[in-house]
Amino acid sequence: MTPTTLVQSVDWLAIAPPTLTAVVALAVLVADLFVPERHKQLLGWTAIAGLVASIALLVPLRAGDRSTFCLTTEPAATAACSYTVDRFTLVIQFLVLGGALLTALLSLSDTRDRLPAGEYWFLLLSSAAGAALLPASRDLATLVVALEVASLPAFALVGMRRGDRRSSEAALKFFLSSVTATAVTLLGVSFVYAATGTLHLTEIAQRLDDVPAGLETLAQAGVALTLVGFAFKTAAVPFHFWVPDTYVGAPLPVAGYLSVVGKAVGFTGLILVTVVAFPSYADIWGPALAVLAALTMTVGNVAALRQVSTREWSAVRLLAWSSVAQAGYLLVPIAAAAYSSDDQVGATLAYALMYAVVNLGAFAVAVLVSRTHPENRIADYRGLYAASPLLALTMGFFLLNLAGLPPGIIGLFAKVTVFSAAVDAGLGWLAVIMGVNVVIGLYYYLRWTALLFREPVGERAHARVPAAVTLAIGLAAFAGVVLSGYPQFALRFAAESLF
Repeated sequence: MTPTTLVQSVDWLAIAPPTLTAVVALAVLVADLFVPERHKQLLGWTAIAGLVASIALLVPLRAGDRSTFCLTTEPAATAACSYTVDRFTLVIQFLVLGGALLTALLSLSDTRDRLPAGEYWFLLLSSAAGAALLPASRDLATLVVALEVASLPAFALVGMRRGDRRSSEAALKFFLSSVTATAVTLLGVSFVYAATGTLHLTEIAQRLDDVPAGLETLAQAGVALTLVGFAFKTAAVPFHFWVPDTYVGAPLPVAGYLSVVGKAVGFTGLILVTVVAFPSYADIWGPALAVLAALTMTVGNVAALRQVSTREWSAVRLLAWSSVAQAGYLLVPIAAAAYSSDDQVGATLAYALMYAVVNLGAFAVAVLVSRTHPENRIADYRGLYAASPLLALTMGFFLLNLAGLPPGIIGLFAKVTVFSAAVDAGLGWLAVIMGVNVVIGLYYYLRWTALLFREPVGERAHARVPAAVTLAIGLAAFAGVVLSGYPQFALRFAAESLF
């Protein structure tokens, strides 16, 4: 028997990215007590510098071969460890920290004018630290803690606009739905632990192969409840009801953050529990996720199609329902992993990278448009090309990428990769449903894109463009162009094993 040790060494470099983000969050909160009002912007730039440094700390880890907090003195490849840095971890950490960085750039002007700076930056960085911890988690306890560290600050971020009834209502809906999801997840985790006697994902996978007959029903219930809990986090239908109102009530940068980083958190947890911990029950979660994927993409696209362009907040609502539909596409490769021995998770990562870049870019443009059109209707984007050609072309680029059309090649390639994952796994019916939904999505994305280039109605108001918002839009557009010119950078993750 391999000896265990209660004294564990800590690989500080491995845990550096989420740790530094958390330390900067605490530093900003304490500094807020002493920094005078006229210098509060320094807190924002400190948060941005911390996120840049955390992203830079991913470079020394690029080999993806480190682990820490291990149970035994065995080599990392065979030991049961609570924290592992592999290529999967690095990709998700880059995604969530990069998404938090773009959100921080979009939030600078709001924290100067409308939002309490110290609290906002502390909450944003705390959520980002939890989101960065989650992909490295390899036991259920760490996974749930990371999930809550990422989620709890997000409730407060959504309700940050004090005195705004819509914001308070959105925060309450988001809180209640997430608490329900957490309760269900914890119940499922407790059942799994009772049936297997361990919390480490790799050990759970081994012990679920040989569960005593008396505990088999308990194990099955635990697997099912855990999956339901993460389905809430990913906004999969029918657990999606909180999304539109939450996005509308939240500050726009926070809505963009939730649409990308919040979804990355949910999908990361779902991948870890299904592919790593529950492969023995692939015959249960595979069909369930395939049905959820079909329902999610269909409901999201049909609801986005029905948005009225003159309705208040219709632009944000369309992006919200679009994010639900995109969640359906992201579920397809995870479901396919249950039917195929080939690694399919890479297709989800490739799609997530594309989606993160262009969706945050679309929200960044929405932040800019809201400065002159606070109701943010789709109709408010009419004639944007006449007033700001570069901004209109950029928004069109983001929308066409989401639709999967050129010139954004990465959007097309990402959808083809997901489609191929379904076909290769023998899920032809799911591939057909995805094809129909892609066509539905083409209509409302192209309708919005065409509106950008139509003749404006009256004179468009002009507002000062904050440099940070311009930088965020530029970074998103640059990343989209690079990925379109070199899609293999993202798509290679679909061809290589990540676990």
